[in-house]
Amino acid sequence: MKKALLLASAALLISTTAKAEMNNFYKDIKPYVGIDYAYDNLDLKGKAKHAKENFNSAIINAGMEISEYADIEAFYQFGGSRKAHLKEDQGGGTKKFKFNAYGLDLYGYLPMGCEGKFKLLATAGAAIYDTELKYDDKISKSKVGYRVGGGAMYNLTDNMAARVVGRYGYIGSRDLNHVAEVTAGLRYSF
Repeated sequence: MKKALLLASAALLISTTAKAEMNNFYKDIKPYVGIDYAYDNLDLKGKAKHAKENFNSAIINAGMEISEYADIEAFYQFGGSRKAHLKEDQGGGTKKFKFNAYGLDLYGYLPMGCEGKFKLLATAGAAIYDTELKYDDKISKSKVGYRVGGGAMYNLTDNMAARVVGRYGYIGSRDLNHVAEVTAGLRYSF
């Protein structure tokens, strides 16, 4: 009976300590949502090579600040579409190319001066790029691409921040080789 009481007391003490540690862990996690403008330069090839390569797109994102130095973020990018009217030596007609992307990025931060409000950042992640080419027929593809980038973020208030990121994404599909983009946006932390 004494052993059972001792074991129960030890289990209660361990679970209480573990619960306190988990509460401290969750207290540091801050969710956020954001919106970005992106200027994309696509390296198109194959049947898409004569389509226009510059896109203006919008990105919505949601993430969690898991520490002062790291975030994990999910995003969806509305890439839009571009038309190109081809000359006779290019085959004539009209090509239309569009893309969208969604994925997950990990951000690392290096706080700088200004009381920690300014941070340099690095990012790496993966995305699924959905592409569609309309020319003679309609060709749709989805391909996983890998992304890396760097930039800066400034905390305007305790809850609002502005961020600028330059990013390179390698896709390697038949029509889309890589993407170079610059994004600028705002995010709101809860």
